[in-house]
Amino acid sequence: QVQLVESGGGSVQAGGSLRLSCAASGNGASMFSMGWFRQAPGKEREGVAGTDDAGTVIRYADSVKGRFTVSKDNAKNTLHLHMNNLKAEDTALYYCAADIVFGRMWRGSPDYWGQGTQVTVSS
Repeated sequence: QVQLVESGGGSVQAGGSLRLSCAASGNGASMFSMGWFRQAPGKEREGVAGTDDAGTVIRYADSVKGRFTVSKDNAKNTLHLHMNNLKAEDTALYYCAADIVFGRMWRGSPDYWGQGTQVTVSS
């Protein structure tokens, strides 16, 4: 069993920055691929950024490329999402996800989800 605890959400004006963190704990947590998803009201959940257990395979949604950076602190089993130049359309509930298989995680069917952290960007 793996537990995911997110932190770092909040409210910011357009053009601002936030950093989200997701701490993974539990048996085998260091071997999991991890990623960030988001869901805005009335929209489907979408993948934002993800990486494999070693941090060598990295994927981004087209909408965040060049603005968001995902990084993994393997020593602490923590995934970070650095979000710059935030836009109103980035407003959503952001979820951390983890799975032993990167592809399953990135397709949106991971074994584990965090509880979510709200990001609100005002224009």
